Amino acid sequence: MSTTLNQSFTSSYTEQQSKTSVFKKFMNWCEGQQKNRLLWLGVSLTAHGCILTPITIMAVLLAGTNLVLFVLALVAMGVSLVTNLAALPTKITIPVFVFSIVLDIVIILSCVLTGFDIAKTYI
Repeated sequence: MSTTLNQSFTSSYTEQQSKTSVFKKFMNWCEGQQKNRLLWLGVSLTAHGCILTPITIMAVLLAGTNLVLFVLALVAMGVSLVTNLAALPTKITIPVFVFSIVLDIVIILSCVLTGFDIAKTYI
């Protein structure tokens, strides 16, 4: 006498919601800003040329004129300037602009941690 065991399998299907990452949402938003490309060009040039770069350069000078930080501050503005003047789409220019802002903030924080001393400027 033989015994046969039949195992029953139940398949269940659950639909999972795909989660969109913050980076993907940001990139989709950047692509949607293409119609405001000239606005972003103006904001980027004004923010860097008139506000961020002078503040960053002043912080570097007051912290002792570190050549590496000085060049990084100029490169941060240059990268944003080049991407905008090359008329690249906003999916490239806005993330580059945000990256250059973060770079300027890191430079300023580095100068703050080093300490400001006006006497270092003249040495």
